[in-house]
Amino acid sequence: MTRIAYPLARTTLENGLRVVVSEDHAVPAVAVNLWVGVGSRHESPGRTGFAHLFEHLMFQGSRNVASGEHFSLLMDQGARLNATTWFDRTNYFETVPTGALELALWLEADRHGHLLDAVSQENLDNQRDVVKEEKRQRYDNQPYGTALVDVYATVFPADHPYHHPTIGSMQDLDAATLEDVHAFFRAHYGPNNTVLTLAGDLTPEHGFAMAERYFGDLRPIELRSRPVLPQLAPLAAPARLDRTGDVPNDRLYVTFRLPVDATPQYHACAIAVDVLGGLASSRLVRRLVRGDETATSVGGWTMGLVDGVGLGALVVDVVSGADAEAVEQALVEEVTRFVEEGPDETEMESVVADTERTWLSSLAGLDERADHLSHYTLLHDDPDYVNQLVDHVRAVTADDVRAAAARWLRPESRAVVRFLAESDAEVAA
Repeated sequence: MTRIAYPLARTTLENGLRVVVSEDHAVPAVAVNLWVGVGSRHESPGRTGFAHLFEHLMFQGSRNVASGEHFSLLMDQGARLNATTWFDRTNYFETVPTGALELALWLEADRHGHLLDAVSQENLDNQRDVVKEEKRQRYDNQPYGTALVDVYATVFPADHPYHHPTIGSMQDLDAATLEDVHAFFRAHYGPNNTVLTLAGDLTPEHGFAMAERYFGDLRPIELRSRPVLPQLAPLAAPARLDRTGDVPNDRLYVTFRLPVDATPQYHACAIAVDVLGGLASSRLVRRLVRGDETATSVGGWTMGLVDGVGLGALVVDVVSGADAEAVEQALVEEVTRFVEEGPDETEMESVVADTERTWLSSLAGLDERADHLSHYTLLHDDPDYVNQLVDHVRAVTADDVRAAAARWLRPESRAVVRFLAESDAEVAA
């Protein structure tokens, strides 16, 4: 059994910034990773898309940095960098040669502390247009592009913070004033709502000193956080949404509400989803792809979330000419059998082995390790969870998995989004 024990050190600055350092001198580089506690779940009705908008605005200059210089200055040093937005956070990251660490920290501190000096009406209008183009390219004009948007809207209640996607509403962004946008930044972007992780070629003492030097004078903000929502129950009856259009083949997204992240019940559900559809040897692969030959591929995944619910999905690409309803019924039969029987010993061993392999591979890279450390620090206040995750999965028993499936993966609790290819007759019409 592999023991995972990456070195970790953490501190909290006087202004509330949480700093995590993972020392690793294997290569002369440092991953700089910041998670800010603001994502789409923190948005208000009529103000969706703001968290993602700031992911873009953060590259448009700040008090001492011109628009675009954050990218150009770091890339000139050989860095790779980007940012992403999610339900529960926004993150900003760069992996830099050791000698460029102070430059990266200075740039990050300038935009995290003094962005609003550069958020003008012109910049706001420009980045609104960029977001709209992103929506057209990634969502509106891609086959299955709205799949996750449709899944969230189908499986989560309309008043739940996970109901709307991170891209937000273009109408909300169009209606946003410069004052609205400034207020959103001031409410969420502060050192006491941020985690800074440094992984790589530095000692904890050096990392803490650099964090204090560049971030120590940033002022904390007044946090108006609410308690997380209570656990959302499984759906009481199946929900369904059909999309008919120009897609290569029928595709089914069969989804379920799950327990919140980093809990034994969540891990048990994740194992169940892997046994059903997440591995090459999964039951639905054997049934639909190799046996019935009604599917070209099957996938399964879970999404660990913190605000009262998680998400699990089984995704099936249906063979051209096969009946999507019959394929869904076969899936329901397999899920029902699994709920009754639970996994066998071989299936449990396969999931644990696959979890260990993928987790070790992920932690081996400085950038992904830093991202995981920021994740578990910001959302669970436990950076050492990266060293314990496989142990938590290994501790789940087959009986635990069967019981979790009986509670959370019952077919009558499914939400199904179907993408159905237009028939030749429909196209001709």
